[in-house]
Amino acid sequence: MAQKMTDEEWRAFVSEGTRTGKLSTVRADGSPHLTPIWFLLDGDDVVFNTGKSSVKGRNLARDGRIALCVDDDRPPYAFVVLQGRARISEDLAEIRLWAGRIGARYMGEERAEEFGARNGVPGELLVRVRIEKVLAQAAVAD
Repeated sequence: MAQKMTDEEWRAFVSEGTRTGKLSTVRADGSPHLTPIWFLLDGDDVVFNTGKSSVKGRNLARDGRIALCVDDDRPPYAFVVLQGRARISEDLAEIRLWAGRIGARYMGEERAEEFGARNGVPGELLVRVRIEKVLAQAAVAD
């Protein structure tokens, strides 16, 4: 039987290893847009970066509502869904800093500077989402 995760458990779950998130944003016509992302938790915020002209970048600039799903697709299965509203920054120093941290998580510490330099450029955005709602279930198939 599925078990609700505690605050500490879901934070550890979404931060474990290189699990990607599946980010849902709202298109101009109201339909959903879904894309995988690299991200980090920073306190009560989810942090990621994206291109200003990407579909998710344009969607977030117009309508900041998001849902982010992080899951474990191995039995007994688990998932966390986070919801909130995005705040966007174009501050290049901030983008570079977080792009490096995110790159370190997914590609290793030795490549952090490379990813910071690659993604800390004009046209990129830093996105912070204050977590407003959490749905977190472990042992879904037990």
